Amino acid sequence: MKIGYALSSEEFGPHELVALAERAEAAGFEFAVISDHYHPWLDRQGQSPFVWAVIGAISRVTHRLRLGTAVTCPSNRIHPAIIAQAAATAGALMPDRFFLGVGTGENLNEHIIARHWPEPPVRLEMLEEAVGVIRKLWSGGSQSIYGKYFTVENARIYTLPEPLPPIYVAAAAPRATELAARIGDGLISTTPNREVVDKFRARAERDKPRLGGFTACVADDEREARRKAFDHWPNAGLPGDLKQELALPEHFEQAVKLVDEDRVAKRVVCGAGPERHLAKIEEYAQAGFDHVYVHQVGPDQEAVFRLYEREILPKFRAAV
Repeated sequence: MKIGYALSSEEFGPHELVALAERAEAAGFEFAVISDHYHPWLDRQGQSPFVWAVIGAISRVTHRLRLGTAVTCPSNRIHPAIIAQAAATAGALMPDRFFLGVGTGENLNEHIIARHWPEPPVRLEMLEEAVGVIRKLWSGGSQSIYGKYFTVENARIYTLPEPLPPIYVAAAAPRATELAARIGDGLISTTPNREVVDKFRARAERDKPRLGGFTACVADDEREARRKAFDHWPNAGLPGDLKQELALPEHFEQAVKLVDEDRVAKRVVCGAGPERHLAKIEEYAQAGFDHVYVHQVGPDQEAVFRLYEREILPKFRAAV
């Protein structure tokens, strides 16, 4: 099992994210993921830097840490031809250390270009075509593509890394999981669902990485952790498809008024010790994941670094 750390673009500015990536490598995390947002979920989270600029800066201060987007939507806000160039450059800056995580996105970020927010089946079609555009451009030479959703005319990406970055696809529902197995080099999912992993592995042509993640709040005691989780990340308690459909941070602010601390604590691993973290990692392992990352909510990121470098990461290094 490889253990990673989540860089929260919704909570930290670019300088802080770069410093956190450097600290994660020093702590012994093997990989990191970084969110790609135009808006934070809530105004009080307060940040949302352009992820591709941040990735470039991270490449200069890390040397071993693998880094991927979790996740980029290459089919609405940014044309896949631009994502293809951005991800290729990231791969050139971080040879064999960068992976492109993609998904169907959220209305929160994608509505800004005043393009219709499509139904879920259409979003899946768009994602499939977008990944095809990226891979075609990565094949080299001048390319023209006339698809159902995207057009590319006489485009050539000159800076192509070797090897090319793998593309991981986010999925939870059955159709998305089948798509991830078919077009992706790996899976990203945020629930330890054995059925999702089994379907992914059954449909994939070869064994591919399965990357899962969970949200946590490490604090002096459980009571303080629950309070901080509810204060900084109440959106964890929102049910169903709201996170994909709500358009503005102010809509999320309204929605989380219906969420209480107990509901958030059921979704966020809260406390000071390693036991619940180890149990959650084991839950993902039992579901068939081979990579797990932790997202620490709130400003005190050093708390999770101390916990993991002292009491969690050594257990996994010893098991190798």
